[in-house]
Amino acid sequence: MLFNSLQFALFLPIVFMLYWFVFDRFISKSRQQLRLQNAFIVVSSYVFYGWWNWKFLLLIALTSLFSWSSGLLIGRVDSKKKAKAWMWVNIVLNLGILALFKYYDFFVMEFARLFHASADGLLLKVILPVGISFYTFQALSYSIDVCRGKIEPTKDIVAFFAFISFFPQLVAGPIERATNLLPQFLKKREFDYDTAVDGMRQILWGLFKKIVVADNCATYVNQVFSTSTGQSGSSLLLAAIFFTFQIYGDFSGYSDIAIGTAKLFGIKLIRNFNFPYFSRDIAEFWRRWHISLTTWFRDYLYIPLGGSKVSKTMLIRNTIIIFLVSGLWHGANWTYLAWGTYHAVLFLPLILTGKNRKYTNPVSEGRILPTWKEAWRMFLTFVLVMMGWIIFRAESIGQAWEYYCGILNVSLLSIPQNGSAKMFPILGMIVLMLVVEWIQRNKQHGLELHNVHWCFRYIIYSALAICIIFYYNQAETFIYFQF
Repeated sequence: MLFNSLQFALFLPIVFMLYWFVFDRFISKSRQQLRLQNAFIVVSSYVFYGWWNWKFLLLIALTSLFSWSSGLLIGRVDSKKKAKAWMWVNIVLNLGILALFKYYDFFVMEFARLFHASADGLLLKVILPVGISFYTFQALSYSIDVCRGKIEPTKDIVAFFAFISFFPQLVAGPIERATNLLPQFLKKREFDYDTAVDGMRQILWGLFKKIVVADNCATYVNQVFSTSTGQSGSSLLLAAIFFTFQIYGDFSGYSDIAIGTAKLFGIKLIRNFNFPYFSRDIAEFWRRWHISLTTWFRDYLYIPLGGSKVSKTMLIRNTIIIFLVSGLWHGANWTYLAWGTYHAVLFLPLILTGKNRKYTNPVSEGRILPTWKEAWRMFLTFVLVMMGWIIFRAESIGQAWEYYCGILNVSLLSIPQNGSAKMFPILGMIVLMLVVEWIQRNKQHGLELHNVHWCFRYIIYSALAICIIFYYNQAETFIYFQF
C-alpha cells in the first residue's frame, strides 16, 4: 500500500480510530490493553504490507521470529562466546534470505558471463520483496545490540513483531534501532494532541515533496534517461538536476510521511534527513542523508572494523568498505558499486586530513542568508552529489559514461527540449521546497510552525493541499521500495 494512494487515505483514519478509541479506551486492564494494541499494530502492518503481495508476509514473520528467538537465546547463555554464536546464527539466516532474493541472480549471471556459460537453469527469477533491506537491517540491529548488552532481550513476542513490522517505516525506513523503538511498544502510549497535529503537518509536507516535486520531476527524468543517447547536453543536465530533487523529494518525502504517521500513534521514529542539499562538503552530506542507514553502517560495520582509530592504510580500507557496502545495499547492479566508489573517492581526502567533521554546526547559523563562501561550498557539494546521482540512476556503467559525455559538448548551451513548457512549474515547485526548508533548516521538518499565527499557518496548509490535489495523477511508487 502506498502512502500517496487513496487506499492509504482510507486505511490510516480507520487504523487510527480503532487504535485509540477501541484498543486504548474500552479495554480496562493496562497490560491486556497494551498487548491487544500491539497485536492490532501487527495485524494492521501485515495488511498494509500484504496489500502489495501477501505471499511475502511469511518472510517478515520469519525474520521477526528468527531475531526474537536469537535474542532470547543470547540472553540465556552464560558466555560471551556462545552469545556471539547465536548472534551470528541470526545474522547468517537473515542475510541469507536477503542475499537469496536480492543478489543471487545477479552474481549467478555475472559469473556465467565471466566464464562464457549459460545461467538460465540456475536463475531463481524471483520478485524482490518490497523493503526487505530495511526490515532485515532493523532485525539484525536487535540481536547485535542484545549481544553487546545495550538492550535486554524481550519475551514479549507481540511487541517484538510490532517493532519489526510497524507499518509507517516498514518498507522504506527509517531503519529503526531496538534501543529506540522496541521500548515504545513495551509501555503504555498516551495520545498527545500537539504531537499528532505536528505529525499531520509533517505528513502534508512529505506528500508535497513526493507528489508535487518528485513525481513531476520523474516525468521529465524518465523521458530523458530512456532516450539519453539522442538528447542535447542541456536536456541531460536538466534531467540530472531534476533527478537530484526527485530522489530527495521522493525518499525524504516518504520519511516525513512515515515519521508523521508514527506520531499519530504515539511513536517517535528517528530522523532520516536533515536538509542534505544545504551541506558544505561530502562528509556533511552523508551526515544529513539517509541518516538511519549511514549511522547503522557506522555503528555495526565501520567501528567494529576499527573506525578512524587505525593506521592510514586501514582507514582507507574501512572507508572504501563502508561506501562499497552502502552501494551494494541499494541493489544488485554495478552502477550502485560505482556510485559507492565515487563517494568513497570524494570522502577519503576529508577523512585523511581530519576535515570530515569540519561542518557540524547548522549552516548560516544566526543569519538569514549564507555567506558567499558557504553558498559556493553548498553549490559545489550539490554538483558533486548530482554527478553521482547520474551513476545511481543509469541502467549501466556504459550509459552513465555516455550520459557524462553527452553533457560535455556544445549542445549544453542549447535550450532544453522534451516538454519545456512544464519545466518552469517544476522549477517553481523545487524553488518553493528549497525556500521553505532553508527557512526551517534548524527545525525537524519544513512545516514545523509552532510560533506562526494560526491564520497564516492555515493559508500555507491550504495552498500545499491545493498543489497536491492539482498535481495528483495516480499513486506513483517510491524509488526506495526497490531496495
